[in-house]
Amino acid sequence: MPKRPTLAQRIVISLLRSGKGRSPLARPTPGRKAAATIRRTSGRACLGGHSRVRGVLGQDEEEGVLQELPIALIGAGPMGLACAKVLAEQGIAFQGFELHGDVGGLWDITGPRSTMYESAHLISSKTKTEFADFPMDKGVADYPSHKVLREYFHAFADRFDLRRHYRFGAEVLRCEPQDAGWRVVWREGGEEHEGRFSGVMIANGTLSEPNMPRFEGAFAGELIHSAQYRHPDQMRGKRVLVIGGGNSGCDIVVDAVHHGLCADLSLRRGYHFVPKYVFGKPADTMGGLPLPMWLKRRVDGMILRWFAGDPQRVGFPAPDHKLYESHPVVNSLAIFHAGHGDIRIQPDIARFEGRTVHFRDGTQADYDLVIAATGYLLHYPFIDRDLLNWQGAAPHLFLNCLHPARDDLFVMGMVEATGLGWQGRHEQAEMVARYIKGLREGSAAAKAIQTEKAQGFARVTGGMHYVDLPRMAYYVERSAYRAAVTQRITALGG
Repeated sequence: MPKRPTLAQRIVISLLRSGKGRSPLARPTPGRKAAATIRRTSGRACLGGHSRVRGVLGQDEEEGVLQELPIALIGAGPMGLACAKVLAEQGIAFQGFELHGDVGGLWDITGPRSTMYESAHLISSKTKTEFADFPMDKGVADYPSHKVLREYFHAFADRFDLRRHYRFGAEVLRCEPQDAGWRVVWREGGEEHEGRFSGVMIANGTLSEPNMPRFEGAFAGELIHSAQYRHPDQMRGKRVLVIGGGNSGCDIVVDAVHHGLCADLSLRRGYHFVPKYVFGKPADTMGGLPLPMWLKRRVDGMILRWFAGDPQRVGFPAPDHKLYESHPVVNSLAIFHAGHGDIRIQPDIARFEGRTVHFRDGTQADYDLVIAATGYLLHYPFIDRDLLNWQGAAPHLFLNCLHPARDDLFVMGMVEATGLGWQGRHEQAEMVARYIKGLREGSAAAKAIQTEKAQGFARVTGGMHYVDLPRMAYYVERSAYRAAVTQRITALGG
C-alpha cells in the first residue's frame, strides 16, 4: 500500500495546487546547471534524482509531492536567448543546451554550425531588427556586420544573466516522449548524458542545413554551398560562378567582383530588389499610413523603380511573382555592378562537364569555383519528424510554434517575414512562455488557446499568396502575425 504523505508533504501539495506555492525547481538555481541538478545513476544522468514522470507539463509525483521538471531549451542564438529571457521572467524552470561555446548562434562565425561569411551584414536596419528592451547603441551603423551583432548578443546575455542557464558545448542527440515528460540525450565533454524534462523548446535556428541541389554531370573545379563560404580569399585567382540570386547570393557575387577573376551569377528566376537606402534613410524605416496591398504594391513598386532601377535592363530575369509574394533581395550593389559589367548574369545550369558549365540557353563558360547560394532546409535531427506534425517543407504549427496536440513541445523561431526582426520573435517567445504558465495555473485564456490550436493549422498570411518554395513554407505577413501574437499575450495577462 502506498505510504501516506506526512503532514508537511500534504501542506506542500495544498500550496502547489492552490498556486500559492512553487516547486523548488520552478526558479533557476545559480550556475550552469541552472534549473536542475545532474547526477550519474547506473551509467546515465538523471534530473533531480527522479525516475518517473507523470501529469501535465512536468508535474512529477514522488511520495505524494508534486515537482515541476524543467523544460529543455535547445539553442542560444537570437531565438534561444529570447526564450531564455522570457522563461526566466515568467519563473519557468528550464535548462538550456548550446553546441557552441558561447551565445550568438549563426552570428558567431566561429560556431560549428554558423553559416556566416566575413562580408555579411544585416539586411534589415538595426532599429527594425533589435530587441525592444535592448536597443543597439546609437553609434552602431544602420546595417551592422556580423562581428557587431555577435557582441550585441553577448551583451544581451550579460544584461539578462542568461549564460548561467545553459550547458555550452552540449549537443542534443535525441528528444523522446516518455511517460508524461521527455527524455533528452546530449553529448558533452565526450560523454553522453540523459535527463528528464517537462517539455522541449526547439530554438536551433532555420539557417544551418544547406539545401544543395543535384546537378547533372560532375564539376572538376571546386563546388561548395554558400554555408562553406567564409572569406573572399577563397575566390582569389579564380573564375567564380554563384548560383542563386537571394540575399546571400548577391552578397557573395559582389565579393567575387573585388576578389575573383570574374563574377557570374546564375539565375532561374527573377527577384524584386529593395535598395538599402531611400531618400538617405534605411528603406525599412520609410513607413507611412497603412495601405491596401494592391495600392501598397503600386506605390512601393514605383519607389523601387526610382531608387533601384530596372534589374531587367542590366540582365536580371523578370520576377515570376508579385512584390511581397516572396522575400525581396535587399541589396544596392548587385544591380550597380551588373550595370557596370562587373557581374554577368547567366541562365539556369543544365549540366557540368569538367570545368565547363553548360547553361540552359545553350551557352557555356569555364569556372574554377562554383558557389551554390541555394538556401537552407529546416533541420531538427534530434527529434522524430512525425512528432512535429511535419507536412511538406515545414511543420504545421499554430502561429508557427504551438503543436496542435501537444502542450510540451514548441518549435521557436520557425517564422520569417519581411521586417519581423528579433522583437517579433521575442513576442513569440513571450506568448509561449505565458501559455505554459497559464496552463499550469489553469487560466481560461490558456485553455482557449489550447482549444483553438487543436482545431488545425491556419497560416497567418494576411491575405498574401506566397510562392511555393521551401523557404517560404513558414513565411507570414508581419503585421497580421504580430497582431495575432500580441493579442494572445494580452489575453494571457501580458
